[in-house]
Order: sequence, then structure tokens, then C-alpha cells
Amino acid sequence: MKSLFLRISLIFILVLLIVGCSYVFITATTAQRYFQETTQRLNATVAEYMIEEVNPFVDGEVNEAALGTIMHSMMAVNPGIEVYLLDPTGEIISYVVLDQLVKLKRVDLAPVKEFIAAKGDDFVMGDDPRNPGEQSVFSATAVYDDEKLLGYVYIILASEKYETISSGVLGSYWMQLTFNSILITLVVALLIGLVLIAWLTRHLRTIVKTVERFKDGDLNARVPDYKANSEFSVLGETFNHMADRILHNIEELKNVDSLRRELIANVSHDLRNPLAIINGYIETLQMKGESLSQEERESYLKIIGNSTDKLTKLVADLFDLSKLESGQMQVKKENLNIQELLQDSSLKYELLAKSKNISIDTSISSSLPMVKADLYLLDRVIQNLLDNAVKYTPNDGEISIEANSVAGAVQVKIKNSGGGIPQADLEAIFDRYYMIDKEREGVEGSGLGLAIVKRILEVHGSDIYIQSDSNTYTEFIFELPT
Repeated sequence: MKSLFLRISLIFILVLLIVGCSYVFITATTAQRYFQETTQRLNATVAEYMIEEVNPFVDGEVNEAALGTIMHSMMAVNPGIEVYLLDPTGEIISYVVLDQLVKLKRVDLAPVKEFIAAKGDDFVMGDDPRNPGEQSVFSATAVYDDEKLLGYVYIILASEKYETISSGVLGSYWMQLTFNSILITLVVALLIGLVLIAWLTRHLRTIVKTVERFKDGDLNARVPDYKANSEFSVLGETFNHMADRILHNIEELKNVDSLRRELIANVSHDLRNPLAIINGYIETLQMKGESLSQEERESYLKIIGNSTDKLTKLVADLFDLSKLESGQMQVKKENLNIQELLQDSSLKYELLAKSKNISIDTSISSSLPMVKADLYLLDRVIQNLLDNAVKYTPNDGEISIEANSVAGAVQVKIKNSGGGIPQADLEAIFDRYYMIDKEREGVEGSGLGLAIVKRILEVHGSDIYIQSDSNTYTEFIFELPT
């Protein structure tokens, strides 16, 4: 019962059975009405014929002898009729029937008057005196004497015997019709319907099989392209898009997992080196103790302090990036002068730049508007970019800081000379865990700096772009709304 084809087929069979039974019932009812109306129209003048042959009343009294003779003669010709004589109020005053079982004493005159008024042209059913509550076809006429209504002749055209024989014959007829015509029609319709259902659901079965293959691990399973613009083609295209997206996400997860393992290796290396240095110099201080000179002691302590600073910065970077990506970083925006922030940052890195004989040139407009940003986070962006620039600029290189006002924003550019960034790495340079030139001597870091920069600028509703010719320069550009 899980098969859609089977369920649709069972519903179709049920509908066919309902339609077939309804057809039999409607046709039988219509046929019965047809026979009744035909009988009434053929015998509509029987009552008038009878009173033309004999007057049922003599001096206002029922002419029993003459009436009995004519009634029996009529019934001999047509035994399916029943003859009743009614008074003007509809009460039965005389009748001729086969077995004398008359249960009604009065007949409703409304159908009788309607029949007489229509002269038998309308189909009218009247009371059946032998079967209270049921109706039958009849013929009727009024009997007058000098314009005085004496009563009515009421003739039932389909007696109880007629109805019994008619029902039996009709039942046999419909039994033959059902098996010979209707049953064959239903069987043919069923076969055609099942074939059509199978044909219409063929695409759905293909889709189901494809989904099952995908579920079982065949990630390349795809639904064939159906050119017809139908629900199945839309469903197939939707599944294919979904499967492509899932496959793409799986590849991304694999890449992220690879980068995560690489980060763990990098972070472990970055953590291990300072810890090893700290541990080694602390053991040296403990072992040698008083034998060390004051200068050696201070040198060792300075090395320990530098290693501790590196550990602190690495842990802080990881913590800050985690908060930025999870939306837990508290941002306190305020109106600030980015010109002063850029100048202060350039002064901070001058000493470090001089150690590599790197020049820092600034071209900062003196009329920059105020920007709305978090001072700590924006300072972190600038420091990370300058730190990156100093790190990757070769000796005797150049770093430039430029800030100008553009439409509704302040544009900041930080550019450094050097080998640049390979074109293949430009799109991934801002990804977390990503780091180029991992083996370059003197280059340290975990590859989190630029990822932190991008997340901070996103929090401020901005973005950062990179330009590099891969040979002579690298330039980072970002804008902050005024």
C-alpha cells in the first residue's frame, strides 16, 4: 500500500464501481419511468372508453350489473388493470380487482384532477389502493349527469401482478445488461485507466528510484531532464538543485574540515614553540640560579615575556574570531575621527618598519568626516592590516596608507610592496584558517588576522577588497559609512 501507483489504482477502481452502480441505478430508474409513462400515455383514454360503453351510474346509484360486466370484459382483455369507482370526494364506492385485497378507502383526487385537466398528456402518478404509501400510473375520467358530478372512474394501469412480473423481467434484464455491457465496459475502462495511471506516474517512479539511490549513497544520482513543463519536471529539477547543493555543501565541509585540521596543526605549532621557549628558559633559570649574570637573567625573562605575548595574542585572536562569527561580540559604535586613528597606528608601526628599513607613507585627507564605528574593533582592523603589511613587505620596501572621502563614506587603502599574493589565493585570503607562504622564513601567524578583519567590517555593514598583481604589490581597500 506504500506504492502510489497501487493506491491510485485502488481509488480508481473504487470510483469506477461507484460510477457503475450509479449508472445502473439511474438507468434503471429512468427506464422504469419510461415504461410507466409509455403505459399511461397508451392507455390514457381507457377510462373514457369505459364510460362510453356503459354508464356506471343510474339515477345517481351505482349500476353494479352493467359496471361489473364491462369491468370484467376490460380485465379479460388486459389483466394488468384494476378498476375503481370513486365518489366526488375520492371515496372508493366500487371496484373490480383480481383478489379483492383493497386497503385504501379513499384516493387522493389531486393527481386525478391534474390528469383530467391535462387530458392524459402529462405524466402523473396516483395512489395505489392496494399498496398504501405507493403510487402507480393510472387512467381516470369524471362522470357527470346533467352537469352534476357523480364521481370518477379510476383505473390502475399497472396492477400488483403487473408490477411483480415487471420487476422480475426488469431484474433479469438488468442482470444481463450488467454482465454483458456494463461489466465489460468497466473492465475495459479499468485496464485503460491502469495503463494511463502507470504512464502518467512513470516520471514519479523514476524520481523515487533516483531519491532512493541518493539515499543509499550515490551522491551523483540525478533525475533525467523532463522537457515537459509539468509538476514532475519541476520536482525533478528541484531535487537536482537540492542534490547539487548538498554535494557542494559536503565539499565545503570537507574543505573546512581540512582547513580545521590545518589550523589545529598551525595553532599547535604556534602554541608549542612559545611554550617550549618559556619552559626551556624557566628550567634554565631554575637550574643555573645564582650562576647567571644579571644581563643573562634579564634577557631570559624578556624572551619569556615575548613568548607569553605571542601566546596571549594567539588565544585572543581565536577567542575574538569565535565571538565575531557567533554574533556574541559586543559592538559599541560611536562617532570617531578615523584620521587620528590612522595616524596613531602608522606611528606605532614606524619602529617595527625601520627594523626592516621599510618606509611608511601616509596620504590622509585633512577634512575627513566622522565615521560611526567601534573604536577598539576599528583599531584592530587597522593594526591587523599594518601588521600584515610589515610582515610581508621585504627589506627596503614601502607601505602606504591612504584615506579619502567618497560618496557617503570614508575609503581607506593600505598598500605594501613585495611579492604580492598569488591570484589563486585571492578569493580565499579572508577565509578563517587560511594562510599563504606558510613556509616563508620569518613569517609567523595562524591565518586568523584577515578573517578577523573581514568579520569586524561585516559587523559595521562594510566589506573589504584586495588588489594584487602577484608580483609587485598588495592593496587592501575598505569603506566605512559616515
